[in-house]
Amino acid sequence: MRDVLPPPAEAFVRYADALAAGKVDCPLPGGGSTAARFDTLAGLAREDLSTARLAEGHLDAVAILAELEGEPVRPGEYWAVWAAEPPGSVLTATRTADGWVLDGVKQYCSGAHTCTYALVTALADDGRRLFAVRTGVRGDAERTAPEDGPGCRPVTGTWQAVGMAGSDSPDVRFTAVPATPVGGVEAYLRRPGFHHGGVGVAACWYGGAQAVARVLFERAGRRADPFTDAHAGAVDLRLHMAGAALARAAEEIDADPLDKTGTAGLRALRVRALLAEVCAEVLDRVGRATGAGPLCHDERHARAAADLAVYVRQHHAERDLATLGALVCRGDGADR
Repeated sequence: MRDVLPPPAEAFVRYADALAAGKVDCPLPGGGSTAARFDTLAGLAREDLSTARLAEGHLDAVAILAELEGEPVRPGEYWAVWAAEPPGSVLTATRTADGWVLDGVKQYCSGAHTCTYALVTALADDGRRLFAVRTGVRGDAERTAPEDGPGCRPVTGTWQAVGMAGSDSPDVRFTAVPATPVGGVEAYLRRPGFHHGGVGVAACWYGGAQAVARVLFERAGRRADPFTDAHAGAVDLRLHMAGAALARAAEEIDADPLDKTGTAGLRALRVRALLAEVCAEVLDRVGRATGAGPLCHDERHARAAADLAVYVRQHHAERDLATLGALVCRGDGADR
């Protein structure tokens, strides 16, 4: 029997099972229905951002494997993409007589106790590579790797988050974990889909901002107040702007899925920066308009606000803005 999973993980498993059974659909990016993909991600995020984070990782893995000609995801498999590389976290890949093995620690491994497989970036002697691994989590949620032996295991106590707690993103220690290469050296970052996937994350932020805005719109709908109405108008304007940016990005991705114009990176930087600013303003205005009440007495809203504040920090603030500015001012992108 499967252990009882936390609600976000259980919702993710149900979604992945429905996806595998063809009961729901999420088109691959660049196939002509990218807007529907972004709508799916935003819809999942409106319900629960931690669930959306887990589902986004699974959907991204499906897209990556399709793009890099890896083995397709099968029913009963729950995938993650563990590609964060903050300072101090080193995962190495070594080629042995029996194949590749991974050793070290990977940070921010969402779904560490739920996902049965993961796509993981690691440093090999010839550069950064992407690998597919079994995590040691089976469909019945029992681990195959002993705590003191080779395997892939979450590091206890490394995920103390309040916001996005349900995304289950601890450090994971790899000890001689067998790994299958997916694509060549640097293929994960160089593929066009890397940037398309970045916009997909922004679609999750968008859905999270819509969830946070819910209490403001409900309050404005119950009674007239000029200050509440002003905040509601400003929030609606920002959300409309964000939705329009995502819709345009979807159109551009479908028109140029292989990034022949070389503009996918610039697009992703712009959309993510815009959505990060929208999320920050939505959080600020909803808080100013509604006060402490919803944060203290409405569990759903409090969780949505805390989750969004953490999730949107995947945007690296001034670092990403500096990258955008350098690309616009001194780069060779076609869309400048």
